[in-house]
Amino acid sequence: MDFLTFNDVTFTYPRVEGDIDENGLPIPEKPIFEHFSAVFPSGFVSIVGQNGCGKSTLMLLACGRLAPDSGSVTLLGKEILKMEETEKNLLASVIYQNMEFETEDKVSELLSQVYSAGNFHAEAAGINGGNLLAEVIDVFELESVLDHQLTHLSKGEIQRVLLAFSILYGSASVFMDEPIFALEERQKETALAYLRDFVHKTGTTVYITMHEIDLSKKYADQVLLIHPNKDMSLGTPEEVLTNEELEKAYGIPASLLKHKESMTREQLKGESEIFMKGRQDSK
Repeated sequence: MDFLTFNDVTFTYPRVEGDIDENGLPIPEKPIFEHFSAVFPSGFVSIVGQNGCGKSTLMLLACGRLAPDSGSVTLLGKEILKMEETEKNLLASVIYQNMEFETEDKVSELLSQVYSAGNFHAEAAGINGGNLLAEVIDVFELESVLDHQLTHLSKGEIQRVLLAFSILYGSASVFMDEPIFALEERQKETALAYLRDFVHKTGTTVYITMHEIDLSKKYADQVLLIHPNKDMSLGTPEEVLTNEELEKAYGIPASLLKHKESMTREQLKGESEIFMKGRQDSK
């Protein structure tokens, strides 16, 4: 059975009010996906591509948090939008940057609530032995924040709590949008190594977006590279994350990708224009 299928999906975000052209006319929104069909695999999959290429939208459609304008999305053999909320959450959960929670509960209480409410019913063995709750507290370094409220945590601490939530709930699949963006480098490596092992030992599928190309190369089973025109390359990191493919997708020399996050939008635009002009001139 295919893990994830998009069947003739079209999706457009609603027009932003007040977004007008030079003649004062409303600017129509362009579809993010238009008559898009594809089949995606299970496993530990990294989604890579420029900001705005559709990575987050693809994942939100996949897990049923966005509804397509037309077409359908099938996850693990089920059309996810036709499912009840609880069943949908057990099939696919999602975490993303800057999630907000209106609660005064302590982290320890929230971890227990998530663990009890999900598929594991507060009883699951960790992949390294012992109880899963104790294991994720250790792996994601949460011991020091258990008695704190989420509103009192740093961004990095909140992201580590969210990673723990995603494991403890026990969904069949988890879609993660930039979950490691605020972690220290050491913590990123630890988190990704654990997620990969969790996927391999439990059969859970994890789709994750992250900017660090080197980490996708190191930890992902497969990589989905999305180009600005929505062309996609899917395969092992060795097959997909070649300099040629990356330069097509990002429009800058592969040698600059490691420094991309430290560059301003204007710098990136300038480098892209120079690079693309060089490519045209060489033809």
